[in-house]
Amino acid sequence: MTDLTWIQYALIAVIFIWSGFVRSGLGFGGAALSLPFLLLVSDRPVVFLPIIAIQLLVFSSITVAQSHHRHRVSGGDGEGTVDWRYLRRVLLILLIPKLAGVFGLLTLPDAVMSAIIFCIVGAYSLTYIGKIKLRSHSKTLDLVFLAIGGYISGTSLVGAPLIIAVMAQHVSRYQLRDTLFVLWFILVCIKLSAFIWVGVDLQLRHQLWLLPAAAIGHVIGLRFHARLLKTDATRFYQGLGWVLLITSGLGLVRVML
Repeated sequence: MTDLTWIQYALIAVIFIWSGFVRSGLGFGGAALSLPFLLLVSDRPVVFLPIIAIQLLVFSSITVAQSHHRHRVSGGDGEGTVDWRYLRRVLLILLIPKLAGVFGLLTLPDAVMSAIIFCIVGAYSLTYIGKIKLRSHSKTLDLVFLAIGGYISGTSLVGAPLIIAVMAQHVSRYQLRDTLFVLWFILVCIKLSAFIWVGVDLQLRHQLWLLPAAAIGHVIGLRFHARLLKTDATRFYQGLGWVLLITSGLGLVRVML
């Protein structure tokens, strides 16, 4: 990222504030809801994915640790904030599709990878706009959603909505975010291991200024999450859907030109 202008650097910092906000506020979306904007600034997904992945490791572990501490201090029930039993079941299903997706990411050209990301996020945006909730109502559909979500997560870290469509049916609302964070942590460790193995630059020097940017969004997102548990966020998701649809459309046009 050494060849970018100061305006591009400023835009990237703002986008990472947004990434931190949605990650802690919604429990997902650190990649899916920020990559389209980042790719409009610089069309190089393999540059941004390691940065997002490392930040997810940092903030997911902090959030789960804080939630666990608050749960113990408040004398909560013995179940805790993470559904470990269902998490293990999901991981067994996700592992092979995840590895296949990571292989695809490392072999596909940047332009093709960007087009795939824009298409996937564009499809997600339509579900937000149309108030369509991705839900699985059968074990077969559970497997399909998890397999596809695992593969997409391996290629681009944007498989969260499909995985959540399954987990939201089996994990309580108050355990869902932290269970997802633990899942993302494990999946990202797999991805980063592959990056290190093939020699991908993890962009660690850029974490010096992007990690504080994401931290600002993270703190704001934690406050938003507390409100989200008590309110209906339909309008928020609809507005977000329109923004993502427009961004993905512009991105696809740019990739094809």
